[in-house]
Amino acid sequence: MTSADLVLPPTDQQTPTAALLQAPEAQTLDLAIGDMHLLLEQHGYVIAVYPTGISTAHERRLHAVRSVLESDRIALLKVDLPPLGVAVLVRQLRQLSICDFSPGVVASAARLLAHYIHAGALLNSVARLDRVPVSLRTHAKSWVPGSQFAVLAGPDPRLVKAGPTTDLPGPEFETHLLIAKGQSTSDWVRETLAPAWKVQAIKECPLPSGSPRWWGTGKMVEFVSYLPDISVIYQLVSSVRRESCHWCGMELIGDRCGFCSSPLHSAENRTHPTGVLNQGTPAPPGAR
Repeated sequence: MTSADLVLPPTDQQTPTAALLQAPEAQTLDLAIGDMHLLLEQHGYVIAVYPTGISTAHERRLHAVRSVLESDRIALLKVDLPPLGVAVLVRQLRQLSICDFSPGVVASAARLLAHYIHAGALLNSVARLDRVPVSLRTHAKSWVPGSQFAVLAGPDPRLVKAGPTTDLPGPEFETHLLIAKGQSTSDWVRETLAPAWKVQAIKECPLPSGSPRWWGTGKMVEFVSYLPDISVIYQLVSSVRRESCHWCGMELIGDRCGFCSSPLHSAENRTHPTGVLNQGTPAPPGAR
């Protein structure tokens, strides 16, 4: 991970923690290369997950380290989810890392699992929100005192005005809800959204440092609905057909290698059944 506050506590004693890949201003290139080399020696492979909101210098550092080491055992996964969603996804990958999946399957599973993460926020203003399309009319409403907006960044972007009910589309399967409060005391997420989405449990955690920048305001409550059960996640990943990357030879699921980002040959794509990442997603076990 590229930020310590994106490493959520493990859900059990078996889930491993995550290594921190620090920013250029916090660590020299030589030390970063040394740390990455040590991780490769200890674990064999490294799957580095980072959000789209990361600084350009930090992203370049990650690519520079991989280039210097000339290693095909380092996967760099740029994830287009809000910070709390990235943190949840990383914890799920940490859970998968101790299952009987190859590193290639774990890396490519990130794209699959992201489809089952409902990541959003309750915002007091959308005036500076540029991650989700916002109409001029909604921008104008955001300046009215007391206005609140429920925004879903993924898997289906949506923005609605928060009220006693919600039209925000939720998951059709059993999930837990993780909440991180910023400069907002609203209980709308807990009292209105959670019952509407029929979540099985609610937990809270500190707000990631990058969330106010991602959402354009600190007056917010970030939330993520996710699959909590590793057995369900395991079955979901296991249900997807596995392939071998024609470029680097790593095992993968879906239509793109998690390590070298190479897509499957077009002929292979044409023979695949519908329902794997590019044409839809399979329903998780226990879907409502």
